[in-house]
Amino acid sequence: MMGSVPPFLIFLAGALVVPFLRRVPMVRAAWLVLIPIVGALNVMGIQEGYELQFQFLGYTLTPVRADRLSLLFGYLFHLGAFISIVYSLHLKGGDRPTVQHTSAVIYAGSGLGAVFAGDFITLFVFWELLAVSSVFLIWARRSPRSVRAGMRYLLVHVVSGVTLLAGAMVHAHDTGSLEFGPMGLEGLAGWLVLLAFGVKAAFPLLHSWLIDAYPESTPTGTVFLCAFTTKVAVYALARGYAGTDALIYIGAVMACFPIFYAVIENDLRRTLGYSMINQIGFMVCGIGVGTHLAINGAVSHAFNDVLFKGLLFMAMGAVMHMTGKTKASELGGLYKTMPWTATLCIIGALSISAVPFFNAFVSKSMIMSALLEEHFNWVWPVMLFASAGVVEHAGIKIPYFAFFAHDSGIRTREPPWNMLVAMWIGAAACLAIGIWPHLLYGMLPYDVEYEPYSYTHILTQIQLLCFAIGAVAAFHLWKIYPAEIPSVNLDADWVYRRAAVKVTGWTGSVVAAVDGAFRGKVLKTVDRTLRGAFRALGPRGILARTWPAGSMVLWVSILLAAFLFLQFF
Repeated sequence: MMGSVPPFLIFLAGALVVPFLRRVPMVRAAWLVLIPIVGALNVMGIQEGYELQFQFLGYTLTPVRADRLSLLFGYLFHLGAFISIVYSLHLKGGDRPTVQHTSAVIYAGSGLGAVFAGDFITLFVFWELLAVSSVFLIWARRSPRSVRAGMRYLLVHVVSGVTLLAGAMVHAHDTGSLEFGPMGLEGLAGWLVLLAFGVKAAFPLLHSWLIDAYPESTPTGTVFLCAFTTKVAVYALARGYAGTDALIYIGAVMACFPIFYAVIENDLRRTLGYSMINQIGFMVCGIGVGTHLAINGAVSHAFNDVLFKGLLFMAMGAVMHMTGKTKASELGGLYKTMPWTATLCIIGALSISAVPFFNAFVSKSMIMSALLEEHFNWVWPVMLFASAGVVEHAGIKIPYFAFFAHDSGIRTREPPWNMLVAMWIGAAACLAIGIWPHLLYGMLPYDVEYEPYSYTHILTQIQLLCFAIGAVAAFHLWKIYPAEIPSVNLDADWVYRRAAVKVTGWTGSVVAAVDGAFRGKVLKTVDRTLRGAFRALGPRGILARTWPAGSMVLWVSILLAAFLFLQFF
């Protein structure tokens, strides 16, 4: 019966069939498209308040809990999965379509399992399954860099899962319940769970996995990755930490610091990675404010981010698929042979820039209004600066350097039809929500009494857009805009990928030197002591004498103890 099937079950069951369809591509494509369609029909039949529960070891587990928050993300993940699957239908042969499609469907199902989880055990299971299934989308590229990035990605997210489990165990000990609900930061459990969520949300200093792994994935894999992992974390924060003041400041930092990296980054997919952290910062900040308006703004912006960020990643994936390049210094002039892709990329750029009548405008302005209503007067200009930065690095830089700028001389053609169809679906959704925002507002967790197209909102945003565009133009005229050159930018991962390696090597050499000197000193002392004892026993020597068996056992024990002592130190 539709509406009573756990949402994740349709995806996980559907993924089991995919490997058996590898020899019939048309049937496989139809099956893949059918999975999110059937899943969406099922979710639309789930009533608000529906729960599926059972008892386990004295605890109540809730694998499925449906309310307006979880249903919103359920609709979002089905839409994201549908667009991403359509985008990936061209995969064949060397693209390892079976691996990518199977892992992607399991990944989407894991995201659904996490957002409908009503207890920590269910959440933990899908939290780890998200990591294990998604890493194959990185490894599918089969390059040395992607293999190493995938290993780091998996390690980080497994640690996040272990931290979540530790927090859940402390929470169960303190409260006697495994229910996943509002947490707060009053105890150890709250801090552990927040740390686990923060890793997946790419909090500052915990964000490097995203910049490291997403650009190393396949063109289609990155589109799937940008839709689920961080959005599950945003959902979890909204569920567990709404109104936590610390998130306001964490979100403000997240929204600002990626701007500086994105401006100087040469790889356009890495630029989009920094842009993703910037946008998540707005969501985290809204969750920290915690009012109904702020939460609505945060989760609606998460919904919109899957659409406009997915559209930008799809455009860059199409460029990568057709040219094999993603660096700004190597691209340019592609509008001549990829006009539709360029147009769709521009729609994504206008959307993320929050231009009126595009979807980010109707969600980001809710967060900004909530900051003013709650009198966070110094945070508001910080987020305003972050909004201007978005216009520069995602609204202008991405389409300009990929499709315009200098003529790179590359002459190619439009990507496969399915890629264009997926991008058109994403672009149409960006415009539809921007023009008719109540299509989205009707699904939000709280009733909405907000009008985005007021005179004040429109005027403020137009002024911001003009300022940002003028600043970029001035920087170019004054020749102080950072040049797009081949380079490697240092980020927080330098601490463990470079500095930690050097510190460990230096520490090891020091320890080895001290150990060698200590061993040499001790052994010399023991040698002199034994020689003195041997001489005192006379000319026959200690080994030339006849010893009782008990004495020999005693000496063997002494020598063994000395050996173990020296070996230990």
